[in-house]
Amino acid sequence: MQSDNKIFEDFVKMANGFAGTMAGAAREGENAFKEKVKAWVGGMDFVSREEFEAVKAMAAAARDDVEALKAELAAVKGKAKSKGAAPDDETPPPGAGI
Repeated sequence: MQSDNKIFEDFVKMANGFAGTMAGAAREGENAFKEKVKAWVGGMDFVSREEFEAVKAMAAAARDDVEALKAELAAVKGKAKSKGAAPDDETPPPGAGI
């Protein structure tokens, strides 16, 4: 009986050692995979969230400026038409008056 328990205990110790080795290998594999993915993504030139938000704010400000300039241009065209100036559609092409 005693010898049967010893064999069983040795088998359990061996299985536990194998499980520990496999868990360590899995951790190493996971870490290596994470490093590979990090290097791959780092090489793709993604922008950070802060950079994206800054460019987004700049684009919104530029749209606002364009709208303001369009309104100003429309007002200037309206004043020119009311004074009897020729509309932009009827202006001669450059060099036509030479």
